[in-house]
Amino acid sequence: MTADNQQERLDPRYVCGFVDGEGCFHVSINKVPKMSVGWQVLPEFRVVQHERDESVLKELQKFFGAGKIVTNHGTRKELRIRKLNELRDVVSFFKKYKLQTQKKKNLEIFANILELMEHKKHLTIEGLTEIATLCWSMNRKIKPHFLESSETICQKSF
Repeated sequence: MTADNQQERLDPRYVCGFVDGEGCFHVSINKVPKMSVGWQVLPEFRVVQHERDESVLKELQKFFGAGKIVTNHGTRKELRIRKLNELRDVVSFFKKYKLQTQKKKNLEIFANILELMEHKKHLTIEGLTEIATLCWSMNRKIKPHFLESSETICQKSF
């Protein structure tokens, strides 16, 4: 997290409040047959804005020193951070500057999932099941498709 000019750097409390309202910690589990266990875990931190406010996303990108700005849908743009080392930095920032909304709990779950991935748990069916169960408790509590797949049906007891 570096800034070219300290006076132009966003205030960390502003960033925290902005993300509380506009950000998201998200983890997808996608079926990818070429992966060793047939599934890919994709954690990401996202902030979405209308394209007219893309400059805010650019400032956040500069603040975190990470991520890409991409089209989210229609006229919405998104700052998306996916690299694990960059996500660790984002988590560290929000552990120092506390979120105030439900995102605080989502951050804790997200950090736990990153830790499981660092220990390569996502490369086993058992670890994927643990990660998917954690994902289920985040955000809108949508049950991951992985938990409904034939790979997990015979081994889970929810």
